[in-house]
Amino acid sequence: MKAIGLMSGTSLDGIDVALIETDGETVSRFGPGRTYPYAEADRQLFFRALEEAVSLDDRTERPGALRAAELLLTTRHAEAVARFLAETPVEGGVDVIGFHGQTVLHRPEERLTVQLGDGARLIEALRPLAGPGVRLVHDFRAADVAAGGQGAPFVPAYHRALARNLDRPQPLLVINLGGVANITFIDGEADPIACDTGPANALIDDFMKERTGTAFDRDGATAAAGTIDEAAVGRLLRHGFFRLSPPKSLDRNAFRNWVAEQASLDDMSVEDGSATLTALTAASVAAILPLLPRRPQSVIAAGGGAHNPTLLRMLTERLGVEVVSADAVGLSGDFLEAQAFAFLAVRSLKGLPLSFPTTTGVPEPMTGGVHG
Repeated sequence: MKAIGLMSGTSLDGIDVALIETDGETVSRFGPGRTYPYAEADRQLFFRALEEAVSLDDRTERPGALRAAELLLTTRHAEAVARFLAETPVEGGVDVIGFHGQTVLHRPEERLTVQLGDGARLIEALRPLAGPGVRLVHDFRAADVAAGGQGAPFVPAYHRALARNLDRPQPLLVINLGGVANITFIDGEADPIACDTGPANALIDDFMKERTGTAFDRDGATAAAGTIDEAAVGRLLRHGFFRLSPPKSLDRNAFRNWVAEQASLDDMSVEDGSATLTALTAASVAAILPLLPRRPQSVIAAGGGAHNPTLLRMLTERLGVEVVSADAVGLSGDFLEAQAFAFLAVRSLKGLPLSFPTTTGVPEPMTGGVHG
């Protein structure tokens, strides 16, 4: 099936669109990928929605900025797909689109996860462009959370499919460095083990924006010029989350208050603060190693953080295994998550599991997604 995946991650930088051909078990062809950045005004509305979502206790409610944000987000996704299809026409049309939406609240312990995005409105806008037979799959996480799972991470099924064709020693650890960091541990044909490990780009991005007005630490240059406050990293690692065994998951803002209380960032220079937050990401990934069945023999990093050589160096030092980017092994680090939701959309249509007890803690392997 020809499947398009759409991903708007926790860094809120834009929409990734990627095309693959898959049967939901293997990938027969990797198509193109594109990123369509959000305008700054869009990002400001989405950040307001994130702040207002904290008070939600019903995943269907859209008070205040949330309603406007959902409408804008859906419109921007329709525009992104329209541009993608104009730039890279798909012969014979698209069979299915996987629409992740934008996570604004994730509290699985309360059986609550909220992804903004109006699936019905989106597919209505896209059918004239993608073909009348195109299907849409969205709201991937709700069924897992309702059944008692963590609802994240959801990409491990795709990581395992990719690992089958990689000439890398196993166990293999795949790290996704988005706003939050998560890992997939792959060892042969066993169900993957996965979890969120801690903050990644979100804290660094927020710190850089507050202190410098820039959106992120490009190439990790600011962190590379700073000195890590190891005492602060040690204090931050005392958070109980880091001692929990997989599966476990996080909200984008889960560590914001903890860092404000424990890190003393106000007393640091921009360089030292960035270095310390980058080290926290690396250290929190390393903290998962004692909780895995075996030490990984190879490590691959994907997501926006894979473009940060300072972060990759710190990960290599703390993991004791060389960390290489997804691009270096022939994968698309930038579009891997968008590809994953294309893959998961096909699995959803076929009733195949999207999550497993070892990835989200759901009681049994579960499919999911709403079809439109």
